[in-house]
Amino acid sequence: MLNHDQKDAILPEIVLASGSPRRSEILASVGWGFVKDVPDIDESLRPDETPEAYVERLALEKASAVAGKWPGRLVLGADTTVVLGGEVIGKPADMDDARRMIRSLSGETHDVITGVALVRDSSSVTGIQRTAVTFAAMSDAEIEFLAREGDPLDKAGAYAVQAQAALFIRGISGDYWNVVGLPINLVYELFRGFEAAIGEKA
Repeated sequence: MLNHDQKDAILPEIVLASGSPRRSEILASVGWGFVKDVPDIDESLRPDETPEAYVERLALEKASAVAGKWPGRLVLGADTTVVLGGEVIGKPADMDDARRMIRSLSGETHDVITGVALVRDSSSVTGIQRTAVTFAAMSDAEIEFLAREGDPLDKAGAYAVQAQAALFIRGISGDYWNVVGLPINLVYELFRGFEAAIGEKA
């Protein structure tokens, strides 16, 4: 087993600029230590902003908003959205909105897009992960079941792939963890490149 210093060289403790329980769980599951500092930013979609630009911007804004309080520390920001037919589907405003979202996903393939940002002081790096998810067609009763039992209000697209929605998901093309809420391989790849670039500048 690695000692603390050896592990810290691979996975140094980071600051997670997110209140998402899923992101915390994913980091914890791979043994990546972190502290949470949840930013307060405007998450509105700008006119003519693409989904990719939207999630990348928000991820960077989240990390940057927190980084000033943590000099010398690596800060992780992320933002996930669902895209169906070119339309961004964020978190539902209420249960009726959740039902509408779930109905729109029924029998369709949509994309889950996550922007990731790492910030340390004045240095930053960003990346984007896209995963395609296909839902089976759902009856009205199944839509109501998923809306009521799936705790949809804090989730992009009004569903959690690791919970009741799994009953209706026919296929996933791409990174599963991206759909959960954090593409952890992308985060680590960005981290390795970021550390290498910083080391070259030193």
